[in-house]
Order: sequence, then C-alpha cells, then structure tokens
Amino acid sequence: MTSSQSARHENGVHYFRQGWTLISLPGIRRFVILPLAVNVLLMGGAFWWLFTKLGEWIPAMMSKVPAWLSWLDYLIWPVAVLSVVLVFSYFFSTIANWIAAPFSGLLAEQLEARLTGKPLPDTGIWDIMKDLPRIMKREWQKLAYYLPRALLLFALYFIPVIGQTIAPVLWFFFSAWMVVIQYCDYPFDNHKVSFADMRRSLGSNKIDNMQFGSLVSLFTMIPVLNLVILPVAVCGATAMWCDRYRHVYVKNNVDVNSTRK
Repeated sequence: MTSSQSARHENGVHYFRQGWTLISLPGIRRFVILPLAVNVLLMGGAFWWLFTKLGEWIPAMMSKVPAWLSWLDYLIWPVAVLSVVLVFSYFFSTIANWIAAPFSGLLAEQLEARLTGKPLPDTGIWDIMKDLPRIMKREWQKLAYYLPRALLLFALYFIPVIGQTIAPVLWFFFSAWMVVIQYCDYPFDNHKVSFADMRRSLGSNKIDNMQFGSLVSLFTMIPVLNLVILPVAVCGATAMWCDRYRHVYVKNNVDVNSTRK
C-alpha cells in the first residue's frame, strides 16, 4: 500500500480498480463469500424482475411528457430508462447492504489488518452477533441521512421537463455520494468514528470520493457485474480508508475513539 503522504495523489478510480484486485487476495477470499452470496441472490432476482416490468413502466412514464415535447422522445426515453434502473439498483443494493452489513464490516476489518500488516483480529460469529445492535444503529443513521434527500429528489420526477432531464442527473450524483458513505462507513465504523465525523472526512476529498462512488453506481446498473460489486466496493473503500483516513483516527496503532472489542 502507498503511504498516507503519497496516497493523496491517488484518485477514486485507483481505489475502484484496487477493489477488484483485493477481493482475490489469499486469506481474504473467504470473507468475500457471504456478502457476495447476499448480493448475488438479491440483486440477481431483483434485476430479473425489473427487466420483466420495464415494458410497462417506461410507456407509463412517457405518457406524462407534455405533447409539445414529443419531439424529444428519442432523448427522454433513454433518460427515463436510466432513471428507473438507477433508482431500482440503489434501492435493492441498499437492502443488500443492510443484510450483508455484519459480514461487510468483517471483510473491511480483515482486509485492513492485511493491508496495514497488523495482527489479524480474532473475530467469530459470536463477536458479529454482539456487534449487531451497533451495526444496525449505524445503518439507521445512514437511512435517516438518505431518506429526506431522496424524497426531495424523487419529487422532482413529477415536475414536467425537470423530471425527465435534470432529476436523473441529480439522482446519479446523489447516489454516487451515498455509495461513498455506504461503503466507506464499514472501516470507519469498525473504529467507532462517528457518522458526522466520517462525513466531514469524506467531504474533504469529495472529488476523488465521487469518482469512486460514480464508478460503483455505474457498475451497480450493469447486469452480472452488479452481482459482485458489493465486496469490490467494500475492499476499495477499505483501501481508501487505510491510505487517506486511518492515520487521522488511529495514533500509534491505538484508536483515537476506542478499540473494537
């Protein structure tokens, strides 16, 4: 891994690429299996159902376009499809993340130990069960941050013209930012960094982080590739944590907040 000093020159694309490499590390692959299985089962079934419904939903959306904009059908139609796929993919990836959260946190923990050269934590099923209340509380914090902003953006879809043009773009960038929060949260939460402190830290590198989040969002919409993106994103975000943020919250290998029990 690069040092914190040199890592400042690495962008979000680098960490996204690194995630694909890290999931295959010996000793790490076994921690990839459970979040991968959750994502394959949920996202695979969800996207199969979605593509059976697109033929009904898209014409219904297009019927809301004013007659005087009918000449823009060729442009609005693909934007409408992209909007549905984007909202749908983020919704079901969020559900997958909730279910896989304990295993994703464990993956981030084990990978961090591997990347930093520190002794591997001895974490078993009982340790995961004890951590469940804290993990679920953190997921609720992310949901509370997400919902009001998502509802506001969703309301834009019902405004003629704006709903078919600007709203999908705003939704994509918002989804990319939420992806950064979702996956970077695992290593931050392992060190009990507060949700507010994490957002402030991520905001200090917003352009690079948005590159990472945008790539993850795009791959979440691509069939087959979206089945493996969950552990890839966790690994990429953990590498980013080790390079960019760990030195801020961990001094002399002791957590600034508290060590994980």
